[in-house]
Order: sequence, then C-alpha cells, then structure tokens
Amino acid sequence: MLTDDEIAQYQRDGYLVKAHFFDDEESKILLAEAKQDAELDKNAVHRGDADGGVSKLTVWNHPVDDVYGMFSRSERLVGCVEQLLGEEAYHYHSKVMLKEPFVGGAWEWHQDYGYWYKNGCLYPLMLSAMIAIDKATRENGCLKVLKGSHTIGRINHGTTGEQLGADMRYVEAAMTRHELVYVELGAGDVFFMHSNTLHCSGQNKSPDSRWSYIIAYNAASNNPLWSHHHAQYTPIVKVPSSAIRERRWEKNELESKKRKFNKQEDRGDRTDDK
Repeated sequence: MLTDDEIAQYQRDGYLVKAHFFDDEESKILLAEAKQDAELDKNAVHRGDADGGVSKLTVWNHPVDDVYGMFSRSERLVGCVEQLLGEEAYHYHSKVMLKEPFVGGAWEWHQDYGYWYKNGCLYPLMLSAMIAIDKATRENGCLKVLKGSHTIGRINHGTTGEQLGADMRYVEAAMTRHELVYVELGAGDVFFMHSNTLHCSGQNKSPDSRWSYIIAYNAASNNPLWSHHHAQYTPIVKVPSSAIRERRWEKNELESKKRKFNKQEDRGDRTDDK
C-alpha cells in the first residue's frame, strides 16, 4: 500500500514512481510471457510519429485469466490505484506498448484525458499504471513528463502525424513553467500517472527494445456517459498478489484466457468539434 507521503506526492506532481513494485521473479515472468506472445504483434496497431518513426501498441478492454490479468487485477496494484483515485476503480483498458530497437517511434505530447474526455468520461478521475517490461532509458525512448502539469486541466488535442497530440501552444507555455522529467525505469517498476499529466516519449534509436504494459483505470463513479470502444464500469475481480508467482493462468480452474483486442483509436478534438 502507499504511504500518505506517496499519495501527496502523486497529487502534487501528477505521477508517482514505485521502484521494484514487482520483484525480479514477477518481472521475469511478465517479460518471458510477453516476448513469446505472438498475439501482441499480430494484433498491434501501428502509429507513425511526425518524423517517420513507428510505434506499435496492442489494446484490449477487459482483463482475462492470463498473465496480464494477473497483473492488472492484482490486489496489490489495484489497491494502490484505489488509494490514488480515492474510490473503487475499474479496468478501463490495457495495452502493451512495443518500441523496437532502432525503429520505435516517438509519441507526441498529449494528455490521456485529452482522448478519454471525448469518450464521455466527465471527470479526470482516471490514471494509468505503467509496468516496465524491460528497462526504459533516455536512449530507448523512455517517457517524458512535465511535473505538476496535471494542474493545468484538459488541453485540446489535434492530429500530429498519425497521432493525436496536445495543442503545442499550451505545451510550449507549460514547458516554461513545469520541470521536464525523464521517466527512466527498471523492469518491474511501476509508474502511476494522472490522466491530465502532459507526457511524450522519444524515438528508440538504441539496440534495446522498450516494452511496457500500461493499464488504464477509471473511477467507478466516473462511468462514461455513453458506450464507446473502451470499457464501461465492470467490477474488477481482484486476485491475490501470489497469483503471479503461482502462475494461476496455467491452471485449469481459470475459465477465460482469450483477450478481445481493440484496434479502434481514441479520438481527441477534431476540426468538426470546434
């Protein structure tokens, strides 16, 4: 569980890093399972950046009884999320971000709530928990955030390359007022981020991959106003933290192991919305 100081830090900075949240054994399990998961590449959506690089992400809405579900439904992780949101959380969607060596593209400056607001989520009572599958460094295109930028509120988003990014007039102004932080992580570290925190990432120009498992959670009271391509409120069936080490997804009593992938993109502000 999180301490009062950690919760206050998240509320002040718009993010929180928990190093070694998942231990070496758990981290190695996630890495091994992800690297051998052919469905990730098969169902990936490709997104180009403004400079011609390409990133891949694989998205699904509902956790199932596989290795990813053991992480996203872990009572240890969900407990921390609910402390940060201040109430019951539900699984909004999951995605694995694949930044391959030398070719992995950048992600433009954006806020997650810049997209999710358009999905009918009335309040920014939402966050992402990013689990580093392998090491994230400046060289392989780690996340960059503007510390405390969640206090700005939602910024309009539009098209940048094949992505939707925040209005750069506001981003440039924010950069003069908020500290730029490189989020370098080790495998098993977890990065909790407020949905209004401005963030981006650079291209991967290194020989090392950067894979991350990102789980988006929404507050139960913030159920979207209308149905869309991400999940409506569905209670999380939590699993004990031991489920990962016990490799429960390999046991017969688990009924559902097949993810339903989602290739529909989040939409920010478009010209016809203004």
